[in-house]
Amino acid sequence: MAWRSEIPEPKMDVSFTERVPEGDDVARDVCDTCGFIHYVNPKIVVGSVVEHEGKILLCRRAIEPRKGYWTLPAGYMEKGETTEEGAKREAHEEALAHIRIHDLLAVYNIPRISQVQLMYRASLSVPEIGAGPESLEVALYEWDDIPWDELAFPSVHWALTHYRAVKDQERIVPFGNPPGELGNRMPPKAE
Repeated sequence: MAWRSEIPEPKMDVSFTERVPEGDDVARDVCDTCGFIHYVNPKIVVGSVVEHEGKILLCRRAIEPRKGYWTLPAGYMEKGETTEEGAKREAHEEALAHIRIHDLLAVYNIPRISQVQLMYRASLSVPEIGAGPESLEVALYEWDDIPWDELAFPSVHWALTHYRAVKDQERIVPFGNPPGELGNRMPPKAE
């Protein structure tokens, strides 16, 4: 196979310049050599508020950001899956939970980190849970015992309070960000 090493590799200089591509109105990274436009689009996060016998499933994060803080089972979608499949996968990855999705609870926009979050109402299909590789521990919490001061993200707080507002309703219209909120600060403790 020595002959392969004798063939020089083609050299291509790759460099990007931020500019507004023709026909666009937003500055983007454009390859100076071939004109490829590198679009940076928001990430989609999917997750769920999982209830079992009146308690809410929370996961203590084993990874950054906010390692050691409590969150709902949620994470980035993977290619080729639906949002519901992604929420189920994340619940299993983080809490070894098998869940049943009921309906869409909320759509949150977090522009500072370029995320759109879809949160579902769900329940455990089987009562067994455990810490997955991204969780230090998992637990089912009564509402009054939720560690509000240790929640990882504003959207976790929003999802929990929105869930409580509609938990007994059969059908709901999904929530969005609270007025004026973009996920830049934690809300006050829920009542």
